[in-house]
Amino acid sequence: MPSVYTNDLQKLFLEFLVTDSELYARVRNIIDGRYFNKQYFDVVAMIIEYCEKYKKLPTLEQVKAKTDLELSLVPNIDDTQKQWFLDEFEVFCRHKALEKAIIDSTDLLEKGEYGPVEEMIKEAVRIGLTKDLGTDYFDDPKKRLLALKDNNGTMSTGWAGLDRKLYGGFNKGELNIFAGTSGSGKSLFLQNLALNWVQKGFNVLYFTFELSEELSSMRIDAMTTGIPTNEIFKKIDDVDLAVKLQSKTAGKFQVKYMGSGGTTNDLRTYVKEYTINKGVAPDVILVDYLDLMMPNNKKISPSEMFIKDKYISEELRNFAVEQHCVLVTASQLNRGAVEEVEYDMSHIAGGISKINTADNVIGIFTSRAMRERGRYQIQLIKTRSSGGVGAKVDLAFDIDKLRITDLNEDDDNILPTSSDVLTASIRKRTSTVSEKSEGSVVAEKTENAKSLRDLLKSQRQNFEELE
Repeated sequence: MPSVYTNDLQKLFLEFLVTDSELYARVRNIIDGRYFNKQYFDVVAMIIEYCEKYKKLPTLEQVKAKTDLELSLVPNIDDTQKQWFLDEFEVFCRHKALEKAIIDSTDLLEKGEYGPVEEMIKEAVRIGLTKDLGTDYFDDPKKRLLALKDNNGTMSTGWAGLDRKLYGGFNKGELNIFAGTSGSGKSLFLQNLALNWVQKGFNVLYFTFELSEELSSMRIDAMTTGIPTNEIFKKIDDVDLAVKLQSKTAGKFQVKYMGSGGTTNDLRTYVKEYTINKGVAPDVILVDYLDLMMPNNKKISPSEMFIKDKYISEELRNFAVEQHCVLVTASQLNRGAVEEVEYDMSHIAGGISKINTADNVIGIFTSRAMRERGRYQIQLIKTRSSGGVGAKVDLAFDIDKLRITDLNEDDDNILPTSSDVLTASIRKRTSTVSEKSEGSVVAEKTENAKSLRDLLKSQRQNFEELE
């Protein structure tokens, strides 16, 4: 079958290019001499080189002198002809790039190196002209703001205190990270967030790279029903009824275990299958958690944590944009954060590469005593869409039901044990001691000793009278 891209058509493409500098500028990002038949390789290279150096198109005489190819100018090009050229040339470049990728991938396929082949094919398919010119700032500000609010805007986290710091919640297409030390409750936070959104009717996918689907689901049973985890098996029928009743008003909720070392491509494949089977796309994707993933098609040494986290974070954020959903994950804090009451970017395990990519990074501050007293605190380490960096939010925690909720400041059962209050308490005690002079401390000790001597003397007299 003869090629649809004949010599005559390719020559016509070149004549359009040398006729109109505007057309050349618009296709510069996709033009490649390797897409053309052999006799035109040198011509395309010469045109590109000349334009890059002199910032204008070469003349027909210059092209003839350098390449021995005689071209003609296209007469009277109108807008319709320009659009025809742009449409045809874009498809030509994409098809030729795809053809080249397939041919170049033969050796890689024989070696079983499928990852690079996939990347080559994807890169070829993505070839296209720039059509999205972005946002005209002055054109209809009201429409622009309503679109941000209604379509690409925020989704409440379910925690009013955090929503206020984030100017409403998390935005679709953003990467949000909850960071905590080992055992701080990273999974609990993601599971509580998942339930908050499901109960509001959103469709939620929860990927767990650590806990099993069954254990993760049982934790959520306690949060959903209010039945403590240690009583779940004793009240299976009650749990069954309560969960089924809630499903009638909630969104779809899928919990999926992914083996450690999975990639964003694994998530992407699953989401496609989920969307086909369920007939809906997820509004929210939670990944528990980032540190247990690996980059797509890249072999990274375990010691290169900075590079590994950089790739994974970028891939997850691109995935969130692609799916147009809220994406929340978790990450480990390093050892330096264990004794701290104030978190900053230096406390993120693996380095700052995750911070640079993420839109919101929220630290989880807790202790065993805080959890037993019903308190968590989260600290905003980074926010890209609000001015909340450094702000702290106290949350209530039910240790039996594993539920994290807004803190009711009027609840006397919840003791003030956040880092701010603890620090203030320590300072108060310190200042009370320091306010006493050395003389007053000595006097206080003397008075106590005198009282003790008087007590002993009285007891001795009583004993002698009894004798």
